[in-house]
Amino acid sequence: MSETGSAATDRTGRNDGGKVVKSDAEWRAQLGDLGYKVMRRHGTERAGTHEDFPKGPGTYVCAGCGAPLFDQATKFESGTGWPSFYAPRKDAPVGESEDMSWFMRRTEVHCDRCDGHLGHVFPDGPAPTGLRYCINGVALRFEPETGGA
Repeated sequence: MSETGSAATDRTGRNDGGKVVKSDAEWRAQLGDLGYKVMRRHGTERAGTHEDFPKGPGTYVCAGCGAPLFDQATKFESGTGWPSFYAPRKDAPVGESEDMSWFMRRTEVHCDRCDGHLGHVFPDGPAPTGLRYCINGVALRFEPETGGA
């Protein structure tokens, strides 16, 4: 495993600082070609290629590290071809940074735990936030809510 500073990572890729750190080869093996291109190289999947998630209650987690990012209750149909949410979970490690690629200024969103590129956030979403988190489906994994008492 790789290291960040002096904090060695364990076999899951998580170090004692909470960051998930892996080598490029480890990320490629875990994410596959498209997932690696999107999450590690800031690519974008084609619209409509990963919008086949279940409609029931659950949580969307980071495909890179499993961190809970978005609840199904905040998902909406934006018509863009990418999964869209009006807000991340309150406890989600979703960070933002300025993206100046494609000759425009956008706000990139990424997973703060593994530094995986997720997508972008735009100010044209529905109430209550007015935001649209436009996320690459390949960067997400859906975990259905389990019934239990």
